[in-house]
Amino acid sequence: MTRKSADNDHGRQLKIGLALGSGSARGLAHIGVLRAINETGINIDVIAGTSMGALIGAVFAAGKLDGLTARFLDFDWKSIITLLDPVFPRSGLIDGQKITDFVRAHVPATNIEDLPIPFRAVATCIMSGEEVVFGTGDLIEAVRASISVPGIFTPVRNDGRVLVDGGLVNPVPVSVVRAMSADLIIAVDLNHDIVASRAPRPDPRPYERPYAQTMTRLLATLQTMESPVLAQFEAWMNKEPVPGIFDVLLTSIYIMQARITQASLRQDMPDILIIRPPLGTLRFMEFDRAEEIIQIGYECALEQLKVLTVASKAN
Repeated sequence: MTRKSADNDHGRQLKIGLALGSGSARGLAHIGVLRAINETGINIDVIAGTSMGALIGAVFAAGKLDGLTARFLDFDWKSIITLLDPVFPRSGLIDGQKITDFVRAHVPATNIEDLPIPFRAVATCIMSGEEVVFGTGDLIEAVRASISVPGIFTPVRNDGRVLVDGGLVNPVPVSVVRAMSADLIIAVDLNHDIVASRAPRPDPRPYERPYAQTMTRLLATLQTMESPVLAQFEAWMNKEPVPGIFDVLLTSIYIMQARITQASLRQDMPDILIIRPPLGTLRFMEFDRAEEIIQIGYECALEQLKVLTVASKAN
């Protein structure tokens, strides 16, 4: 399905849209998907992203994906810790300023409407429960709002609203891409196998995993802050091996997102290719597995896109 083969029956070129779903570290699979799209000769006309999909989508729309990819491939758990700026007690465990600085280092300080490829970022207003779609304004602020996982990152205040992760309302923003007048949509769903693959369970060697080390370091940083609430929080965490409590919180969010995605995609199936990399066992902050995650996304997408290309040529 190259640009030439994406014509419709009337000879008009089809507008191809890309919907990149939420998924924390699993979102690195979007990089592999984009690599496969490029190799298959598909040109993306419009793109929308939720949460990690918003970050990858914004960098791709800005033409800066190679730099971000190289940075993630160099990640280890110590790199992850450098992005954490704990605050307690507040509306999230991590302030997010270091995350914002990281985004700024890889995304040009520009307005969304100035990007070479039309782009949208999806967030959620926790005051109204409404979906918020950024199509104009500061790109970095839009991405920061979209990735603000509730309870983990502090929300973003914007135009009188309090914004968090867009995955609460639209985990795979197919509807947003369709509203951008896309004729054919490629959707990347990273939450489809969460329920079956990633139920919370004790880790037999919790403190040996980079994920657990990161959360342990986060707690150690919080210990420097004197607070009776913090003492209660620490006692609560020590009842179970780290990262049990984070697993409970995040898996609950992922299950909700998986169910929302299933329902929304059933209602909006025509002209959609859904790519579903098998990443359900990946944990929230396992960015140190970037190479593996990107490769899985690439291989899964390449297989699906080849089927689509053959089918389009046959027609």
